[in-house]
Amino acid sequence: MVNKYAITVLFIWIFSCLTWAQNTENNKRSEAETTDDLVVTSSQITSNPIDPLAPARAAFYSAVLPGLGQAYNKKYWKIPIVYAGLGISVYFYIDNNKEYKRYRGAYKRRLAGFTDDEFYGTINDDGLREAQKTLSRNREISLLVTIGIYALNIIDANVDAHLLQYNVDDNLSLAPHYKLNEFDNTGDLGITINYKF
Repeated sequence: MVNKYAITVLFIWIFSCLTWAQNTENNKRSEAETTDDLVVTSSQITSNPIDPLAPARAAFYSAVLPGLGQAYNKKYWKIPIVYAGLGISVYFYIDNNKEYKRYRGAYKRRLAGFTDDEFYGTINDDGLREAQKTLSRNREISLLVTIGIYALNIIDANVDAHLLQYNVDDNLSLAPHYKLNEFDNTGDLGITINYKF
């Protein structure tokens, strides 16, 4: 019984050695034959190196001067939008502040006992107080909108700089697929992610 196992192991070992020797000879022969005809072509797509500081740089530029980060990202069409948003909100802040000062000045003159303000006879003291509250609230909202647009300018420059470095070449793909399951004859829906090195 031991002899049968020994003979079987010996036979397998000899067979694997012969197979390995033939593979080595075939590999040497195929390398010798193909080295003359071998042409190497590169099908890899070269991509731009990623600059990890580009988003921070774009955000800094936008913080220093609104729209400069968009210019750094070469998104020039966004610059007029940034300045229009900032200009409109600053305009409403200045207008509400000017109107607030008008009503505040008239109210102060009435408290001092004067009756020569521009609103005398049309708006009473309670109306002047309510107008001041409304204009003060509108002025604060205009200031918050201005700060918000300024912050959005910075965030937009940062996110856009991140997205400019996003890898969308042909070596990376995402595709849906549909396959018929042979086991229970139902369909399987899935997503395939392919990455070529």
